[in-house]
Amino acid sequence: MLDLGATSGQTCRGPSRRAVLRIGSLGTLGLTLGDWLAMRSLAGPTPPESQAKAKAVIVLWLWGGPSHLDTFDPKPDAPLEYRGPFDSIATRVPGVRIGELLPGLADRADKFALIRSMHHESNDHGVAGTIALTGSIAGAINLGGATSAGALKPSTGAIVARLAERRPGALPPYVILGNPLHQGHKRVVGEGGGILGAAYDPFRVDYEPGVGPVLPDVHLPEGVAADRMAARWDLFESVAPSGADARSTAAMAEHYALARQLIASKDSLEALEIDREPERIRRAYGSHRFGRSCLIARRLVEAGLPFVQVNWSTHVEGPEDAGDGGWDMHDRYFAIMQDRHGWMFDTTLSALLDDLDARGLLETTLVVAVGEFGRTPKINDKAGRDHWNSCYSALLAGGGIRGGTVIGASDRRAEIPSEHPVHPADLSATILDLLGIGSAELTSIGLTPMGTPVQGLT
Repeated sequence: MLDLGATSGQTCRGPSRRAVLRIGSLGTLGLTLGDWLAMRSLAGPTPPESQAKAKAVIVLWLWGGPSHLDTFDPKPDAPLEYRGPFDSIATRVPGVRIGELLPGLADRADKFALIRSMHHESNDHGVAGTIALTGSIAGAINLGGATSAGALKPSTGAIVARLAERRPGALPPYVILGNPLHQGHKRVVGEGGGILGAAYDPFRVDYEPGVGPVLPDVHLPEGVAADRMAARWDLFESVAPSGADARSTAAMAEHYALARQLIASKDSLEALEIDREPERIRRAYGSHRFGRSCLIARRLVEAGLPFVQVNWSTHVEGPEDAGDGGWDMHDRYFAIMQDRHGWMFDTTLSALLDDLDARGLLETTLVVAVGEFGRTPKINDKAGRDHWNSCYSALLAGGGIRGGTVIGASDRRAEIPSEHPVHPADLSATILDLLGIGSAELTSIGLTPMGTPVQGLT
């Protein structure tokens, strides 16, 4: 950790920055920000844009697994023990109905497409999370601690980061809003670079209600005046160890220079300053963590970042999470959906789509909302729904997606896909394809293409 002492000046949250500038360790890797940026500086080719329909992606990661029946695949004719107490409602698109807790999205159904036939091979949160984020079970760790065979694949965001061109002084191309995912108290793998290396792990930003945006890896708890910060960087560089390995010294110099640019970058840090947004915009997104994080995501995309993921929560279970609580609701499910998760998701995603559209960004920004799996169609004896990986739904909007489209279908009780089954690897391939990343680009960085872009979405 690098501690440059207390000063006064600006923070990423406003014009008055005070106290300590610290470059903390990066998660469990034990890397400094400088180490991390140094590895990032070794990045290779830039992504092709000629075939791209999307310039940016915002993934809304609904950790815990929302029920497909109560969101995007209602079954109004199923027995009560399957369909539950919620009705379905008509949408702007004739013949397409969604859950009654999503009236805002129903009114915007012409802006998004639904995949109702997602499925994969595990109902363990940790394994399913890895599959959903990387398209592969390789390297996944289950609740018992067992690791699946094979090397951990990179997340879709990490692939984009590997192929992205990083602008000097800008935030890294792959940002996750939220802390690393957990199942219970176990870390979930799959958000990072995998076999591409830790250099392509996400840069994390979080939003703490009552505090505002925070950078877990770059702590600016008290402000630092620009001139004094520069002086302290100079001091640090002047006392940097000498005589060390030349390559290591050069790398350190380079990545601390990048770290300095990042921290001092007005453009990068201003993207996090949601207080600059009009009150009506902030109100539309919602004052809760998910809403504020989605607003930051829009600002990051507007600032030029190609891949932003918003984690609804850190833990699958609500009680263990400091954010908005996960979607893993084995009991009290319907009350939580009605009182909290349903309206929060509906209002925030509606606001995000409207905001992107009003700014002319929706056409080139792909929005994907999905969890690691769905929930059991049949209600359990605790008035909840359990894990269900055999069939679930995903929403896609913008970035070349044809609104009002429904791909795939589930059977009459939403238990299995009855048409056009789609695996997370196919969803990842779809995202990359819309960004103009295909087999040639993947093989150029040593990856074997997985999945097939879903047809009919564009």
